Amino acid sequence: MKDKKGAWLAGLLMLLLAVVALSLFQGQVKINMAELLAGKLTAQQQGVFWYIRLPRTVVGLLAGGALGISGAVLQGLFANPLADPGIIGVSGGAALGAVLAMVTGISAQYFLMTPLAAFLGALGAVFFTIVLAWHKGRISPVSLLLAGVAVSVFFGALTSGLLTFAPDKTMHQYLFWMVGGLDYRSWEHIYLAGPFIITGIIALCFLGRQLNVLSLGDLEARALGMKVSCFRIIFLCLVAFVTAAAVCVSGNIGFVGLIIPHIIRMFVGGDNRLVLPFSALAGGAFLVFCDTLGRMLFTPVEIRVGIMTSVLGAPYFLYLLKKMGNNSFGE
Repeated sequence: MKDKKGAWLAGLLMLLLAVVALSLFQGQVKINMAELLAGKLTAQQQGVFWYIRLPRTVVGLLAGGALGISGAVLQGLFANPLADPGIIGVSGGAALGAVLAMVTGISAQYFLMTPLAAFLGALGAVFFTIVLAWHKGRISPVSLLLAGVAVSVFFGALTSGLLTFAPDKTMHQYLFWMVGGLDYRSWEHIYLAGPFIITGIIALCFLGRQLNVLSLGDLEARALGMKVSCFRIIFLCLVAFVTAAAVCVSGNIGFVGLIIPHIIRMFVGGDNRLVLPFSALAGGAFLVFCDTLGRMLFTPVEIRVGIMTSVLGAPYFLYLLKKMGNNSFGE
C-alpha cells in the first residue's frame, strides 16, 4: 500500500511538472526550454518568460494549492462532501473588500490595494462567522454552516448595495475581478499572498492526523481527548488565511476546492495525512492547467480561468450530487 501511494505521489508530481512546462513554454510567444537554459532567448522572450508567464504560473500554483487543501479540510471538518471555501463566507467578504477599495478610489492609488482589501474582507467575514457560530464555548458544524451562509448573504447584500451607487467603470472592474483570472499577475502579487499560502499549507499538512480525529465526530473526538472547538477554530483560521490570500490575487474561482479533494480520495483513500498535501499539489496543477487551456483554445482571445474551472467542474459537481444519493462520500 505504501508503494502504491508513493507511485501516486510520483505520478502527481510528474503531472504537475508537465502542466507547469506547458504553461511556461506555450502561448503566442513560443519559448524553447533548450534556448532558455542556454541563455539564447531574445529580449522579448525573456520579458514574457520572467515577468508574465512565470509569475502567472506561480500565482496559479499557490491559489490552486490553497483552494484544493482548503476544500479538503472543510469537507473533513463539516463531514460534508459539498463543502468548499465559500461556505465560511470567504468569497463574500473578499468581494465586499474589493468593492470598497474600488468605490472609495483606494485601488487607483496602488494596484495591490484591491487584493489587499479583498484579503482583509475575507478575514473579516470568517471572523464574524466564527463569532456567530460560537455558543456556550463550542462551535458545532451545523451552527458554523448556518453562520457562514448568513454572513455570505449579508456581505453579498452590502456588496450589491455599494454597486448600485457605483459608476459603470467600477462595475466593470468588479465583474472582471469576480470572474477570477491569473492574467496581469506579477511578482508583487506573489510577495503579497505567497507567505500566507505557503505557511498555511504547511501547517495544515502537519495537522492531518487531528483532522482524521475530528472527522470521526465530536463525541468520538472528545472521547479521544481532543479539544474539539479549539482545533476547529485552528483549522478555520488557517483555511481563512490561505483562502483569503488565494482569492485576493486570483479573484473568485469556483469548483477547485470542491472537486479536487474528491478526486484525490479516489486514489489515496480517506486518510487526511495524505489527502491534504495531495489536494494542494493537485489543486495547483488543475488551476494552472485550466489557465493554460483558456489561453490556448482561442488564441489570441483568452478565456479567464474562473470560467474554465466552472466549465470543467460543473459536470463533476452534477456527478457528485448523484453519487451523494448513494452515501458514498470518502469511498
